[in-house]
Amino acid sequence: MVFKRLLGSIGIGGPSVDTVLTPGAVRPGGTLTGEVHLKGGNADFDIEHITLELIARVEAELGDGESEGAVAFERFTVASGFRLAEGEQRSVPFSVTLPWETPVTELHGQALGVVLGVRTELGVAGAKDKGDLDPLTVAPLPAQEAILEAFGRLGFGFKSADLEYGHIGGTGQQLPFYQEIEISPSPQYAGRVNEIEVTFLANPQGMEVVLEADKRGGLLSGGHDALTRFTLSHEDVDHTHWTTEVESWVRQLVEHRSTHGGHGTYGHDGQGTYGHGSYGHDEHHHGHRSGPGMGTAVAAGAAGLAVGVAGGLVAAEAVDEIGDFFEGDDEGDEG
Repeated sequence: MVFKRLLGSIGIGGPSVDTVLTPGAVRPGGTLTGEVHLKGGNADFDIEHITLELIARVEAELGDGESEGAVAFERFTVASGFRLAEGEQRSVPFSVTLPWETPVTELHGQALGVVLGVRTELGVAGAKDKGDLDPLTVAPLPAQEAILEAFGRLGFGFKSADLEYGHIGGTGQQLPFYQEIEISPSPQYAGRVNEIEVTFLANPQGMEVVLEADKRGGLLSGGHDALTRFTLSHEDVDHTHWTTEVESWVRQLVEHRSTHGGHGTYGHDGQGTYGHGSYGHDEHHHGHRSGPGMGTAVAAGAAGLAVGVAGGLVAAEAVDEIGDFFEGDDEGDEG
């Protein structure tokens, strides 16, 4: 028995873990369900905890270049403090709530190129911790879907989507990164705008919509960015003519005018700035959320994201695992 536990301490003959998520996409603020399947090792082991960690691939500006890496943006402890007998098979069901700002990975079943994962950490007393990593699919909220469809009806086209590490100043952003959905201009605006970037910052009451335009320069002036923001409630979805609404947003953005009042708008000067690196939100713990991990950054991939953020680091042995997960996505593999 002592020899078996010794082998387990170096990862031989220890328990194994496999997480199975309920099929289908989840929405931001929605419930993620599934089961963690455990199989006992060659001896009895005490399971200290089973923790789920939400992982995102993000980009960060470092000096004159960019780097890619993984950020863990939420942790949930779904079980703790039990004994797993030798060879025992056990399933632990879970139900956790995604953050409202969780990025969208697909629209009408089409992948947007954003990579999210759910990492399972099995804390084993006296043995090497085990882990599992599964892809996470997130569909847009009704308001997000309505706004993107309105852009399509107006002749705008989807270019790409990514996650940027940093904070948009003056917003209620909670996560240490934000999603940018880049769209190409419609023929009406092609001569004035290179592209428009859309960011959704959802919350329980509604959503902030941030639009940034890369404006073309003239003969006597260079190009520049313009940024504007709007707010809406979740109830606005069914009571708004979104094609007309989004068209007015784009017109305000391109014309670089101030907007005061009106449906769902901020009072602002039409300029807008990004406050990169100004993230410092107050972490809240409630319900089953636990431990450090909000805003955790780890190295992943060839470049590696080397940014220090509040929260505990993901276990070092998870780095290669997460890197392989992201590289597999780039190669077109599922998950």
